[in-house]
Amino acid sequence: MNDKPASLTTPPDGYAAWLAELKSRIHSAQQRATLAVNRELVMLYWQIGQDILQRQAEQGWGAKVIDRLAHDLRTAFPEGKGFSRANLMYMRAFAEAWPDAEIVQQAVGQLPWGHNLVLLSKLKEPAERLAYAHAALEHGWSRNVLVMQIETRLLERQGAAVTNFETRLPKPQSDLARESLKDPYRFDFLGLSAESQEREV
Repeated sequence: MNDKPASLTTPPDGYAAWLAELKSRIHSAQQRATLAVNRELVMLYWQIGQDILQRQAEQGWGAKVIDRLAHDLRTAFPEGKGFSRANLMYMRAFAEAWPDAEIVQQAVGQLPWGHNLVLLSKLKEPAERLAYAHAALEHGWSRNVLVMQIETRLLERQGAAVTNFETRLPKPQSDLARESLKDPYRFDFLGLSAESQEREV
């Protein structure tokens, strides 16, 4: 009988490659599961926010109902951390900011809740929020990186901001103006700050 631990036995040919593939599949499955859970959580929070908005509008419920709801949900789900009064207020604001469920299911639903709170608190315009949501997804930004990119107005400096150049300028100039907005070094050279207005450019 061989008492040698399994970790010390010689693996057969091809085992290392197969093991690496299995590890990769497991990691991918874990990531997909995490993303699915996140989408469900964000959608649930949006639905709760929509319910609060609807009941306040239709039945005249005040802010005190949120205090009561927070208490009752924490009692029903003591292990849940997301049912504080503050988070319920964020759910309400989230639903108000994104009235269209399709947007929530597509872009912002793929971001963690903390990212969505950053978008809500740092940006006022829906188009800006959506642009930064897409950029965060595309580049895999952490919450801290998202905050930094918003505070430095990265998308505006790179030309991802919505412009009216195409409709206001003749074709050659509109392309040039749009291209100019894509290079933050040009802004620095011109002495323009992040606060510069589009019409000044």
